[in-house]
Amino acid sequence: MEQIAPNCDDIEQIARQTVTALPDAFRTAAQAVAIQVADFVSEELAAELEVDQFELTGLYEGIPMTEKSGMDQPNRPDAVWLFRRPILDEWAARGNVSIAELVTHVTVHEFAHHFGWSDEDIAKIDEWWA
Repeated sequence: MEQIAPNCDDIEQIARQTVTALPDAFRTAAQAVAIQVADFVSEELAAELEVDQFELTGLYEGIPMTEKSGMDQPNRPDAVWLFRRPILDEWAARGNVSIAELVTHVTVHEFAHHFGWSDEDIAKIDEWWA
């Protein structure tokens, strides 16, 4: 049976299901964050972050909740970005996880940044990122 790679809408749907399944303590805050899916991070942002476009599977864009204040004047909503092509490449390279599992992990990782966790904090509780 032939498998078809998920499109951006499919990945967004998995990410939204992930948010819906978060524990109550996190779900409401997560639902206020925009979810965006693109094939790749922009060339400009990749250069700014000093990463290859094929390396970045996700990105949190915003001010973590632990750093927000009532004085902040956001110029756009916080967003979690998922990048389809690097996710597909990692999925193919791993070979031992479903696309839903991988998208869920990337989504949770980016939302952890929204909640104020560092990559090191995330790796302490999630061996996937260690």
